[in-house]
Amino acid sequence: MMTDPIADMLTRIRNAYKVRKAEVTFPYSKLKLKICEILAREGYLQNVEVSSDVQKQITVALKYAGRQAAINELKRVSKPGSRYYVQASSIGKVLNGFGVAIFSTSKGLLTGEEAKAAKVGGELICEVY
Repeated sequence: MMTDPIADMLTRIRNAYKVRKAEVTFPYSKLKLKICEILAREGYLQNVEVSSDVQKQITVALKYAGRQAAINELKRVSKPGSRYYVQASSIGKVLNGFGVAIFSTSKGLLTGEEAKAAKVGGELICEVY
């Protein structure tokens, strides 16, 4: 039984980068897909695909620059037992603007910059840099 599927997805991506895999696969959910699409749009992942087999799966192609991984740190902030909410006025930069924070807001999943521009706060899902 898995209590935090988002943390499981982030751990699978982190571990795949550590062993230099080309791609990683995990079970499908709309939230996981949206997080992966944001990471791909921000340049941390190469490609995101959904396979429609018997059970849907998300396959993510990892991105490398030579031998260096595109993601150095992938950190889950808000957890099932300890939710972390941030107001729009308190949204800061991750690693002085070199990283990305992903928020779950009333307008859907947004990066920290998008949430600040839209003046909406929400739950801080994870930080990537």
